[in-house]
Amino acid sequence: MSNALGLEVKTIVETPPEEVERVKEWINTDEYKEKNFARQALVINPAHACQPLGAQLAAHGFEGTLPFVHGSQGCASYYRSTLNRHFREPAPAVSDAMTEDGAVFGGQNNLHEGLENAYAIYKPKMIAVFTSCMPEVIGDDLTAFIKNAKQKGFVPKEMPVPYANTPSFSGTHINGYDSMLLSILQNLTEGKQIEGRCTGKLNLIPGCDFNTGDYREYKRILEAFGIPYTVLADISDSFDSPCDGNYHLYAGGTKLDDAADSINCKATIAIGSYSTAKTFGWVKDNFSGKHASLPMPMGIEKTDAFVMKVAELFGKDVPASLKNERGRAVDAITDSHQYIHGKKFAVYGDPDYLMGYVSFLLEVGARPYHILCSRGNKKVEKDLQALLDSSPFGQGCKIYMNKDLWHLRSLLMTDPVDGIIGDSHGKFAARDAKVPLFRFGFPIFDRVNKHRYPLIGYQGAINMMTEICNKFIDIKDETCEDRQFELMR
Repeated sequence: MSNALGLEVKTIVETPPEEVERVKEWINTDEYKEKNFARQALVINPAHACQPLGAQLAAHGFEGTLPFVHGSQGCASYYRSTLNRHFREPAPAVSDAMTEDGAVFGGQNNLHEGLENAYAIYKPKMIAVFTSCMPEVIGDDLTAFIKNAKQKGFVPKEMPVPYANTPSFSGTHINGYDSMLLSILQNLTEGKQIEGRCTGKLNLIPGCDFNTGDYREYKRILEAFGIPYTVLADISDSFDSPCDGNYHLYAGGTKLDDAADSINCKATIAIGSYSTAKTFGWVKDNFSGKHASLPMPMGIEKTDAFVMKVAELFGKDVPASLKNERGRAVDAITDSHQYIHGKKFAVYGDPDYLMGYVSFLLEVGARPYHILCSRGNKKVEKDLQALLDSSPFGQGCKIYMNKDLWHLRSLLMTDPVDGIIGDSHGKFAARDAKVPLFRFGFPIFDRVNKHRYPLIGYQGAINMMTEICNKFIDIKDETCEDRQFELMR
């Protein structure tokens, strides 16, 4: 063994090649799976990110907003690089770079200096502050810190500086998204409610969705209805802006005035009951109009529910263009269902994505055989089980709560499936199991432009069906004997 300089490196313990081979085979057995599932204190390759990353995503959804990490520079680099690698777009954010001094004496000085510099250099319209682990462990009081910053003139008193406590050691990115979005809406709408005023608009809260194509699809559907709307936390331009030769620090995002006036809406629809739980609870108590929380509209049935709810809230008929889209989606599924019917899938990801994947697979006759949620609760499990029980294709399928992708590998090796649905991190297990990975969700690092085409809506159903079926046809072409290499599949 040698290192990058070509120098010989002597290992402390020499492992015989036959022992390496024995272990490689052993980790594919039921015996190892039993030991793997017995572990409690160790997590290996979890299928989630941490709270602050979700908070940063929410902040990018608003006009002129600078995400501000109260914590270490290394943490901020992780959130930015993860978003950058997924979207292949800049993810501008700043940090007050807390170090050992801040851990001992508190981070107020770091925060004040950081806010002053951020405002002077980057000229934001809003600064959204969220925390990493260090300030959470020592108990920094952001309410007092930000109040003091405004009193001392580090930022203007009228500037919105919402904040969220987002410890990385609890929850996941969906919890951080929810906390940051709630704080932003509370801050911007404070004192803006006007008795008797109605904007006539629909507030759409898309939830913690990292797919810019989904945001555009929501807007296209609402425009087909002719309904005025405000998307609360709109990242479609923030992470999918035109290349015009100039860098735009604040590309897109929901207008702050529109967000402030959203409290006077006609109706609000929150997508994803798990990633918008706190936000939707507060909206129901404080926003005017009617309110509804719906699952992600993946597949025909869930898209129908979304379209019908919009029609109901605004007393409108479903536009003919959407009826035609639905018909085309049903036709596309009918044309291709034979390539997916009865096949077994392993699926993993956020609870809201999982509900969408499972619903879609069941309605096209596939089996979501292994369902793995890295961080979930009994409600998530109960809702997933209800979905499985609603279809004959759900029989025998199992749910694995609070498990990671190393658990998934054991499942794939001992109880095989035909395909996997999830993010890029599952590619290693998919390679070992020799089955295709269909990259939906977040993050997608190893493919391009995946975030640009929708997974929601009738078009999303066509997109998912097309990608999955064509991959299975590719595999058949690549592995069949010459005499079975047919022109028509």
